[in-house]
Amino acid sequence: MEFFDVIRHRQSVRMFHNTPVEAWKIHKILETANSAPSAGNLQAYEIILVTDIRIRRHLAMCALDQAHVAQAPVVLVFITVPKRSGWKYGKRGETLYALQDATIACTYAQLAATALGLASCWVGAFHDDCVRSALSLPDDVHPVAILPIGYPAEYPERTPRRPLHDLVHINAYGHPYHNLEAQ
Repeated sequence: MEFFDVIRHRQSVRMFHNTPVEAWKIHKILETANSAPSAGNLQAYEIILVTDIRIRRHLAMCALDQAHVAQAPVVLVFITVPKRSGWKYGKRGETLYALQDATIACTYAQLAATALGLASCWVGAFHDDCVRSALSLPDDVHPVAILPIGYPAEYPERTPRRPLHDLVHINAYGHPYHNLEAQ
């Protein structure tokens, strides 16, 4: 799929077919996430690949009973590893750069899934301690995002986006964007 088509087709899907995702597709998604940029190339995140239905159900419960987390045949959980970035960048590395690294990797995974004909839904609403328990995470790492992935069983309507003149500012806040090509 062409890049801009991938962007246009990506949307949050919360219903998945029970069809298993091919191992090569999972591997391709993980490779793509691994290619995401990171602060100082320290990659201050890790990915937990979850296929076990019991753990997926536990994660769904942790995610405020979002059933699609258990329904998807593959769930990726992105966690920060603050010390990987903190040794070089201090507190900012631990609290911001590690978070950015994990979220960029999750975004790459989400786009790769779309490019492979799969669907996903970024889940950020969950109880950290519950996810920590479900995945046996040590205290020094933090869950950031849960990404259920599978073949879509629904094709929701596209949600509207803010117009660029409301979203983008030129040179300073309060100076709305206008189409530069129109000039």
